Amino acid sequence: MTATSTAIPDHVEVVIVGAGLSGIGAAYRLQDKCPDRSCLVLEAREAIGGTWDLFRYPGIRSDSDIFTLSYPFQPWTGELSIADGDAILDYIRQTAAQFGIDRRIRYATKVMAADWSSRTGRWTLALERTDPDGTVSHRTLTCSFLYCCTGYYDYDQGHAPDFPGAGSFAGTLVHPQFWPEDLDYAGKRVVVIGSGATAITLVPSLAARAAHVTMLQRTPTWISALPRRDALADKLRRRLPARSAHRLIRAKNIASSIAFYQYCRRFPQAARRLLTTAGIRRLKDEKMVREHFTPSYDPWDQRLCVAADADLFKAVRSGSAEVVTDHIEEFVPEGIRLRSGRILPADLVITATGLRLLAFGRVKLSVNGAPVEPAKHLVWRGAMLSDVPNFAICVGYTNASWTLRADLTSRLVCKILNHMTRRGLAAVAPKPGPEVRERPFLDLASGYVQRSIDDFPRQGDRGPWRVRQNIVLDTLTTMRTDLDKTLTATPQTSPNRPFFD
Repeated sequence: MTATSTAIPDHVEVVIVGAGLSGIGAAYRLQDKCPDRSCLVLEAREAIGGTWDLFRYPGIRSDSDIFTLSYPFQPWTGELSIADGDAILDYIRQTAAQFGIDRRIRYATKVMAADWSSRTGRWTLALERTDPDGTVSHRTLTCSFLYCCTGYYDYDQGHAPDFPGAGSFAGTLVHPQFWPEDLDYAGKRVVVIGSGATAITLVPSLAARAAHVTMLQRTPTWISALPRRDALADKLRRRLPARSAHRLIRAKNIASSIAFYQYCRRFPQAARRLLTTAGIRRLKDEKMVREHFTPSYDPWDQRLCVAADADLFKAVRSGSAEVVTDHIEEFVPEGIRLRSGRILPADLVITATGLRLLAFGRVKLSVNGAPVEPAKHLVWRGAMLSDVPNFAICVGYTNASWTLRADLTSRLVCKILNHMTRRGLAAVAPKPGPEVRERPFLDLASGYVQRSIDDFPRQGDRGPWRVRQNIVLDTLTTMRTDLDKTLTATPQTSPNRPFFD
């Protein structure tokens, strides 16, 4: 990093927190739609990419198609539809460089706290910076609008259950969120604890080199097999200009994903039969599918996982991997003892036990000195918090590609900023009426969601306070929002008007 690239001004109009997939997309939208607004991206880590730079475990890839995960303004040119993690990271880096967004990023700069002042109409950010030599310094920065693109999980620690006897295990214990670069698993017996997207990706990747891989799950997960290449997308890209093909492929994939999601929710029994029949066809073993691949919950009560090119099923059928459904009794020196009494021998155990959810990337928010408790606020249009001025969060869909909602939110933020400029407003904040009833923010039964849902803002049961999982409906309504009617505003001539009591 050069001296120019690390300089931080005293004030900037818009601060984006996070230089991952969402943050880079947000910066593009801001410089495209709000070119008169100064913008800075603050990244706590020393690299661009967020999730796609943090996770380095074998086989990491998208669990949704890349044509909808990629940006609508930057066509995906790679071959695969289910893309590898390193290809996605390169795509983010190239996008940032192509549009000059990399010059707006300040790395190793952690936002510790942010306090809104109704008197000044500004946020004051408390920053912690780490220089290349390890020196830590603290300073402040003010901004007019704060946009958190930090995702919703903790980068510093994953979910790690306290397994009895783990200290006695003679092998190596690894969490995939912190994969060691020098870890050698070739020829070893590996047990992967978990059955979510990470485990389903890891198992077939490890099986290619390990002596044997066991996926140990407490309960099964619904898994759908999708091809890594999209034949129709390849045809469209050969025959059409890149941007036109990208738009058509995105539209096709959005329509198909919404259709399948709605099918699962409306006809759960039929969806169960469809997925179990597909599993039997691939494994040629109905008993195995019933025991290890048929959950008690309905499809999309929890996020549906993807096996690219059916690789997990192929690994299990070949015998290089197996799935065991049981509970852990305790770790023993040679492996894991199960409740059934069976011992799974292991040289390496990978705890793919999930994420820890975290609101706002640990930024401590306050308004006029009063702490903002997320659970006491509602989310408006999936983007702004009730009674918190000039603040937005970026959270993607749980049933579709993250970027679909993230990009829509960034476009909404730009609309709000331009609205404030036209109306001469110092601040805006949404305020719910008394008729709005609270609901959980994320409507999933997944363990990683339920463990932390009470630490998150809430959604409402109607209108702009409802967080829908439908990009088509959101696209039709979000950008048509009448901001004069739905946001409480403070003119620039009245900076002392209170927003938060």
